[in-house]
Amino acid sequence: MSSSVSVWEAALDEEVLALAQFQALLDEEQGLLMSGETLPLIPLAEKKNRLAQRLIDLTTTRRELGAPPAGLCSDRLSALLAGTQKAETTNRTNGELIQIRLRHNQQALTILQQAAQKATLYGPDGQTQAPAAGTGRPLASG
Repeated sequence: MSSSVSVWEAALDEEVLALAQFQALLDEEQGLLMSGETLPLIPLAEKKNRLAQRLIDLTTTRRELGAPPAGLCSDRLSALLAGTQKAETTNRTNGELIQIRLRHNQQALTILQQAAQKATLYGPDGQTQAPAAGTGRPLASG
């Protein structure tokens, strides 16, 4: 085995490993999105961003090595391509799940805001009165 093949194989193996780790994070993210557990998404997103940057760096390094040597196993390259496509699909699905969650949250907030605007209050004389526009406490204030 030539030196260029072993350098290429090492770079490819490292990239395949990082891609598998990235896919694991995407799968974890999807599980959290499906379950509604949003708090763990923040540290997971940080990990995902770091690993995505690592993948970019590894891909750049591999591309700088030039064309794959003739003795390199095409199965490894095929595995990398398949893994990349799977990660892309999972990431796209996760993005769609995030958009759905955002729409649901926005709808719930709108309903709460409308209810707060329509709420009947009691005045100083004990009689019911509709709140004046722009009065009252915003939902997000403490």
